[in-house]
Amino acid sequence: MEDEFHELTDRVRAELRSPQDLIAYERLLGLARKNSPAGREELARMLVAVERPLWAREIAAFILGCAGDKRAFETLVLLLNYRDPVRCATAAYALARLGDPRTARAAAALATNPLRTAYALHPVRLLAELRAPQSVPALIATLERLLTPHNPYWRVALACVEGLGALGDRRAVPALTAAVAHPRLAAAAAASLARLGVHEDAVAEDGAEAAGGPGDGQDDGSHGSAGRGAGRAPGAERGAGPGGGEGLPH
Repeated sequence: MEDEFHELTDRVRAELRSPQDLIAYERLLGLARKNSPAGREELARMLVAVERPLWAREIAAFILGCAGDKRAFETLVLLLNYRDPVRCATAAYALARLGDPRTARAAAALATNPLRTAYALHPVRLLAELRAPQSVPALIATLERLLTPHNPYWRVALACVEGLGALGDRRAVPALTAAVAHPRLAAAAAASLARLGVHEDAVAEDGAEAAGGPGDGQDDGSHGSAGRGAGRAPGAERGAGPGGGEGLPH
């Protein structure tokens, strides 16, 4: 967590706009260093306090989430659905370590929501890392929905393909076989199928029957296109503003 936390705090420091912000920032770092029950109580109160800046709640939620404090869950899920990819990556990292059974259900709901596909990259990667009962069905459903001609969200589809290969569940074979026909997904889909023990000749025969798909569309510019996986350090990508006006209140 040490490297990820430093990356987060370095990024947040660039967002500070006043001496008061710097004082609050230093206070947060002090609470993180103390790592005491009293400090965690103060961090938890910060999550629900009014008029707290987003960066302060992000740091507090990250610290609590990585410590397994379930009071961070709601804030982290809101950040997982945030339009700024770097914040989404931070939330995914902490959620993967939170150990809350609600996390997989929340990630699956975000990944499978067709209205939120542009922001589904990190929920998809988080599902693959969690290896929860919801993971494979949600990734299959998301991938199948994206295997349409000229679908712009090919990076989300690619994350589904890679996640299904890592999860190793043969329920994914039909969706992965269909993905082989799509240029931007073909190599990853073939690799995932190989991990599932599906022979290359069978993949080629079945894949030749599919047509069109994410590889035929334009760059999706999807949420977190250059982002890190759920278990990787936050700070890989940047965007602007809360997704769909649903970000955390300030």
